[in-house]
Amino acid sequence: MVYRIIPGLVAALLATTAVSWLFDPAAAAAGLGMPYLDGIGRSTQVGDFSAFFVFLVIMCVMGVITQTGHYLRSASLLLLLAAIFRTMAWALYGAELATTFIVAELVMAGLLFFSASRIGQQAELV
Repeated sequence: MVYRIIPGLVAALLATTAVSWLFDPAAAAAGLGMPYLDGIGRSTQVGDFSAFFVFLVIMCVMGVITQTGHYLRSASLLLLLAAIFRTMAWALYGAELATTFIVAELVMAGLLFFSASRIGQQAELV
């Protein structure tokens, strides 16, 4: 039964960041350790990060509402890719290793993959 609660908790956590990107993007950027850009860079920064976090929230909420695993797997994959590409940025391009963010993304992805697998099992039994 906990696998039905996990996606809602992950969605709530991610929603705080999504709301921050929508209503106070300068603070959201600072919270992720980046400068708040100017010009077209700001458009890309706010647009892309808002879309990233809002998408994650929507997929988690849809997974909770419909009890369908593929929504949760979609969110999991996006989080997993973010962790992989952060690691690549460190390994290939000299970025600082964002250990805290990578671990958080991997933990959330793992929890969502777990929930998706249980919800999928449950749906097959009905």
